[in-house]
Amino acid sequence: MDFGVVLQTNPPAADVVRLMAEAERVGFRYGWTFDSVVLWQEPFVIYAQILANTSSLVVGPMVTNPATRDWSVTASLFATLNDMYGNRTVCGIGRGDSARRVIGQKPATLSVLRDSMHAIRELAEGREVDLHGAPVRIPWVRDGRLEIWMAAYGPKALKLVGEHADGFILQTADPAITKWTIESVRAAARDAGRDPGGITMCVAAPAYVGEDVAHQRDQLRWFGGMVGNHVADLVARYGESGPVPHELTDYIRDREGYDYAHHGKAGNPSTDFVPDSIVDRFCLVGPAAAHVDRLTELAELGVDQFAVYLMHDQKEETLAAYGSEIIPKLTA
Repeated sequence: MDFGVVLQTNPPAADVVRLMAEAERVGFRYGWTFDSVVLWQEPFVIYAQILANTSSLVVGPMVTNPATRDWSVTASLFATLNDMYGNRTVCGIGRGDSARRVIGQKPATLSVLRDSMHAIRELAEGREVDLHGAPVRIPWVRDGRLEIWMAAYGPKALKLVGEHADGFILQTADPAITKWTIESVRAAARDAGRDPGGITMCVAAPAYVGEDVAHQRDQLRWFGGMVGNHVADLVARYGESGPVPHELTDYIRDREGYDYAHHGKAGNPSTDFVPDSIVDRFCLVGPAAAHVDRLTELAELGVDQFAVYLMHDQKEETLAAYGSEIIPKLTA
């Protein structure tokens, strides 16, 4: 199993760069950030510094979207970084949640997302696409490579992952949901004539190593609220008795709304509806041994990478614990 770390690009950017460099030093292979440029700083500017201060770390957004930037801009950003630092980027992408809603816009449709994944990959790798009715190619790209990993929860989105994406990002560490989504992606890949084993499966969730589980739950409850935004969309589309597992949908019944001013932050007042049981299922809490047990279970379900959302009051301690007590056991 590979490991990644996910940070928000809060100022000062130097702290983000420092934590990414430390993550690489202790054994993490991927460095991810949020991409919501009103709530946090522009990540692609910071990626250049992260890449310059690491030797092999692969960096990218978890996740960007098709509507914040023109697809040619997104492709050129990745291609430029790859040209400078040697194909060390990955494009995590989804429909768009906070980046779109905080500017009064809806997330992109799945058809737009599908078309964007094709165009961004083709352009970043130097091939021509039809863009806005015109043939477009980035002429200076040489030997460019860019994998597209798509974030998804619902049946139609999971089908799109299996048909078109290089990787799948699931933002919850619940084993039941992991099993259902991975099986759905693999089935869609087989139906499309693709090799299911060629799709990288990445689970991303908060992790906090320590003994005070009650405190950890309070620090990580925000994640259930963040996931709840996507689940509310699924319930609106499919209903409470639809094809989406009840493990993902039941807990939002008491959800009353969401304030993006507190998005991804400990103490988010919009997440009081999230019970302790959801924090325990969606996140990794407790001592290092408990993390090893959950990660072993996820690996057996086919997870290739676990990406740690590092948004709590013990970032460096958790990073160190993963480097010394957890990563070595899962990569042995």
